Amino acid sequence: MRVAPTLLNGGEKPVNNRRKTNLGKVKTEQIKHLGKELMTRFPSKFTANFDENKRLVDQLTKGTTTRVRNQVAGYITRTIALAQASSAAESEIEEPQEEAAE
Repeated sequence: MRVAPTLLNGGEKPVNNRRKTNLGKVKTEQIKHLGKELMTRFPSKFTANFDENKRLVDQLTKGTTTRVRNQVAGYITRTIALAQASSAAESEIEEPQEEAAE
């Protein structure tokens, strides 16, 4: 039996203690699997540009919905951008050590 919310806590309105939080970048296993498979099959085609990746995903995967296409393109874009950022950070760390050795 459901109790009306106004009858809880002695007639007071229920208190919502939940904070509004931004949700994370969670992708389903289907999106991740499809994105990883496309990146392994066509490693040089994808870039850190979402619009280009969206067009490529649309060409390479026939029959997917717009939402799935956009999620896969976003996953690929984010993965490539993170890989580029980490490689740039690694190269910055290595350069000063090489100069100090000379």
